[in-house]
Amino acid sequence: VQLQASGGGLVQAGGSLRLSCRATGRTDSFKFMGWFRQAPGKEREFVAAIRLTDQDTYYKHAIQDRFIISRDKSTMYLQMDGLRPEDTAVYYCAGDLDPSTGDWRNPNDYWGRGTLVTVSS
Repeated sequence: VQLQASGGGLVQAGGSLRLSCRATGRTDSFKFMGWFRQAPGKEREFVAAIRLTDQDTYYKHAIQDRFIISRDKSTMYLQMDGLRPEDTAVYYCAGDLDPSTGDWRNPNDYWGRGTLVTVSS
């Protein structure tokens, strides 16, 4: 499995970016895919997930009204609007997520290379 993320960049506060993650390889067994982010000096955190069977979506509470996760065939997207400086982070796409413990885990470590999002004030 390979996950290729792209779309990061520098944007002013209030601006928008759209991240993409193209998945190749054996992803047929995946039930959930999603996005995580890691800000400087902080731990990686869950941002959003999508259930592949019915496109149901899940979000970190603080970003729910600003970000939209979606999927089209082999590519997953994260539309980010109303960006804030605190959204600055490296964003990672993740495959085969498992929410069964109450936290979003990536037990098989299917991670894409991160893409940097920088939001200036």
